[in-house]
Amino acid sequence: MDPLIRIKDSFTQGLIPKNIFELTVKRFPIAVAGINRIEKASGIRFPIAYVEPSLVISSSNSNSYEYGILFARTLPVVFDDKFQVVIQISAPLVAYGLRGTIHAILAHEFLHFLELVRRISKMELLSDEISSNLFENVYSDETRLFEPKAVFNDKTLLNHITTRFPSGFRDYKLEDKVTKFWTSQNLPKVNISLDENTVKLSADVISKIKIDPNLISKLTELESKSSKFKKKRLY
Repeated sequence: MDPLIRIKDSFTQGLIPKNIFELTVKRFPIAVAGINRIEKASGIRFPIAYVEPSLVISSSNSNSYEYGILFARTLPVVFDDKFQVVIQISAPLVAYGLRGTIHAILAHEFLHFLELVRRISKMELLSDEISSNLFENVYSDETRLFEPKAVFNDKTLLNHITTRFPSGFRDYKLEDKVTKFWTSQNLPKVNISLDENTVKLSADVISKIKIDPNLISKLTELESKSSKFKKKRLY
């Protein structure tokens, strides 16, 4: 899969201007470097990733003034009974994000990927809780993911994650750039509600999913290490 195929198509169709397209393509190696870094730091292969040529915005509901920008998402895909996890990276993040920010967001989504696979392996994903409040959603997100220190053996990467995700991701400089160079230019935008950003898989689909035994073993090890880190943090 060409990770840039969707933005190339959008450029060809005239939805993305040439300067934005060329900037995103030019800076995409930063994301690739982040993926390689995450794989080296964790010892686990990064899932398929691609650049989404839209700004993804999430809100509690269609009438709410409270919203958040989703610079990347972890998406489970089922096609012909085959399951695949895909990381969606937004073009605005690639175009305007600092290197450390891009790597931190990719690492955070990687933690989502690990948690998703862990829950599937234990048949815990028949339904996912839905929070209609962005703050509650952030709290739930932070409490159920693997502890970064248990997963990544990279001090600089860990510093990027802890600096940018103290309690949910916020980068005001990045958001200002996105507002100025993307939103105000009326470039492609996707609005989703929080309940659309959840995972819902049937028991039948989950039962057919095959997960690499080595990955399951690694996740068990990481779960144990993560639990120890969280206990130390509490006490």
